[in-house]
Amino acid sequence: MSPQPPQPTAAAKARPVRQRFSVNLRRARKKAGISQAELGDRADMHRTEISLLERAGREPRLGTIVKVAAAIGVTPQSLCVGMTWDVEGQRFKTSRN
Repeated sequence: MSPQPPQPTAAAKARPVRQRFSVNLRRARKKAGISQAELGDRADMHRTEISLLERAGREPRLGTIVKVAAAIGVTPQSLCVGMTWDVEGQRFKTSRN
């Protein structure tokens, strides 16, 4: 009997979501013509937190998504485009836009 391969951790399953969110956030911020520092000021967050989100270094909480969306002038949904949850496979699915 061969050993079972290790199952991906919750963090590994979430990684594509962070990457998809980071692309969406960076695109929206640049379209709005504002810097990370300006977005941080508008969202009452530090510039380094914005940088972490744009580099997929941190998974955003719901409140963070709402704050940065409002600060950019987009919907929270637009920052989550390309992300879905596969109920049967118990994993996130992402698509490129």
